[in-house]
Amino acid sequence: MTDTESHHHSDLNIDQQLALRTAATRLRGEFDGTFGQETIERFLHSSYDQFAARASIPKFLPLLAERFARQRLRALAKVEGHTHDGKPTVLFLCVHNAGRSQMAMGFFQHLAGNQAMAWSGGSEPGYEINPSAVAAMRERGIDITDEFPKPWTEEIVRAADVVITMGCGDACPVFPGKKYLDWELDDPAGKSVEDVRPVRDEIERRVRALLDELGVPVA
Repeated sequence: MTDTESHHHSDLNIDQQLALRTAATRLRGEFDGTFGQETIERFLHSSYDQFAARASIPKFLPLLAERFARQRLRALAKVEGHTHDGKPTVLFLCVHNAGRSQMAMGFFQHLAGNQAMAWSGGSEPGYEINPSAVAAMRERGIDITDEFPKPWTEEIVRAADVVITMGCGDACPVFPGKKYLDWELDDPAGKSVEDVRPVRDEIERRVRALLDELGVPVA
């Protein structure tokens, strides 16, 4: 770790430092032979910093950082050709990664099972998942409360086969050679469950059509 990094993380309390060390050890075990300690710690600490700036619940930060770092490292492994599972990977992007993209990811994972991968991100991630989106998805028997708003990062966009944007406009990243789809959907932010239901149903319809197009059988 460089001086600037160690200086940067000196404001962490002992519990957080320990939690990040434990997370680094777990990730090293998972990515052994693919990435070295330096890469893993860099991803973990930069993931931590991205959440620390706007976290409402600091004690969950090391856990969120670990989960986000894991996703980013898996993406990097795919981009660098270390993994060849052949599963289509779809990235859903909206502004706050709190409503539309989370509902889309929820439907995608529920319907595709482990035959395809779904990720989500936001251009300006919010603080929590939209409660109306959570409630609307629960009516469909899908629990999205385990998710968290997060930014997109370059390796995640590069690892995706299909990038679906929902209202982030020019803030959404464009990389050549990707399949881009723009889904025009009402923003559920600040809306009641009643008002979110039609958006949810439209998202489900589009996700089913997308899975069909990707040749992924629906569970």
